[in-house]
Amino acid sequence: MADELVHYEVRRGIATITLDSPHNRNALSARLRAELTGRLGAALGDDGVRVVVLSHTGPVFCSGMDLKEAGGASADQQGVNEFPAILEQLWTSPKPVVARIAGPARAGGVGLVAACDIAVAADTATFAFSEVRIGVVPAVISVTVLPRLLPRAAHELFLTGEAFDARRAREIGLVNAAVAAEELDAEVARYTDMLALGAPNALAATKRMLQEPRRANLGEVFADMLELSARHFGGPEGQEGIAAFVGKRKPSWVPDAD
Repeated sequence: MADELVHYEVRRGIATITLDSPHNRNALSARLRAELTGRLGAALGDDGVRVVVLSHTGPVFCSGMDLKEAGGASADQQGVNEFPAILEQLWTSPKPVVARIAGPARAGGVGLVAACDIAVAADTATFAFSEVRIGVVPAVISVTVLPRLLPRAAHELFLTGEAFDARRAREIGLVNAAVAAEELDAEVARYTDMLALGAPNALAATKRMLQEPRRANLGEVFADMLELSARHFGGPEGQEGIAAFVGKRKPSWVPDAD
């Protein structure tokens, strides 16, 4: 639909979800949040989708919550209780999610970036945790942001609200790559092409493994990892992958080129 705020397109197993509300800097309005939730649900529920890309139109990736809607509203009405579900969709997605950031991200927009598995930014993009400067706390986004950031940087940037560029975002762990604007799409494609080579169940299991806290008992951890390895090694994907390697062919889950 022409008037939708979040577009959805699937091509060669890659679902691209595009924020398209440039009039308010892709702010997380109630309508945009609802559409984004729906598009993410569609991607996660489609067996033909292997990788998800979160992108945007206009000069700004996402400016955070729509403050015009939030003014005078209660906490329930501000989307504070709704936004965590979106971050959780991204964080727990069994399919890898890549953020494509061509412009500034602020507050909740940085939370979206951090919730994705891989983030690629144009070197002209900037970021900021601007919450304290308007009298609020970056509480909800801290759930996805803090696991990504170096602790010293988190304290500095959360407390000062200072804007920082993409190269620093890469240095502190917020994004994986900061490239020239004209190279952004090629770099995103490089990552999605690599992710599409992974087996779907293996990717989902690897994501869960990366996110699970490790117990103190090293013997128990090794036992769990041995069981996980054996289950996938002997499973259908593992056996297909081994057969493909030996037969010098692509495994069945790798999409054919157009």
